[in-house]
Amino acid sequence: MTLLASPDSPARGDRPRTTTVPRSRPGHDPKRTTWTAPRIERTTRIGDLATVPERQMLEGWLTWHRETLLAKCAGLEPDRLARTTVEPSNLTLLGLVRHMAEVERSWFRRRLAGERIGNVFTDPGDGDEGIQGVHEAYAARDFERFRAEVAASRVAAAGHDLDETFTSARGTPLSLRWLYVQMIQEYARHNGHADLLRERTDGKTGD
Repeated sequence: MTLLASPDSPARGDRPRTTTVPRSRPGHDPKRTTWTAPRIERTTRIGDLATVPERQMLEGWLTWHRETLLAKCAGLEPDRLARTTVEPSNLTLLGLVRHMAEVERSWFRRRLAGERIGNVFTDPGDGDEGIQGVHEAYAARDFERFRAEVAASRVAAAGHDLDETFTSARGTPLSLRWLYVQMIQEYARHNGHADLLRERTDGKTGD
């Protein structure tokens, strides 16, 4: 699947698309911040994966990258998560979280498990990759959706061996082993984007 969405035409529908919270949104107090991206307690250390069995290593690296994306967002308020900082790119930290929720669902639930489900984000203007449709007012919800898709991906993979195959959208047989490697490289690429976005947001660097 395509990794980066191209800029779209102006959004349609009644969901707000700008990067400022709409003043008329019921129940919203622009003077009070009620949510920031949570701090992440690492569950996996790279050094511990050096000599473990293959599946444990693949799952460990994927977990580490999932947590890295969240760590890059930790402590930021919704408006900063939704801000573009490396123009002319339209990437945002929140957009990357949304995008990876879509990627998790597409590969693990639709392709591997064969679930007949739609996209995670389906409002007008969202496109099919999550990068579009970013709005700070929905940041907490979008993070919860990401976590839910990661949990569902783990359930989907649990009942399959590494050598078991499934069919890609193009009809190509792929193994679960291949899928783990694909997901690790997908996160690795976007975590590089997240590195730049976070540093441009508040100067923070590191894992």
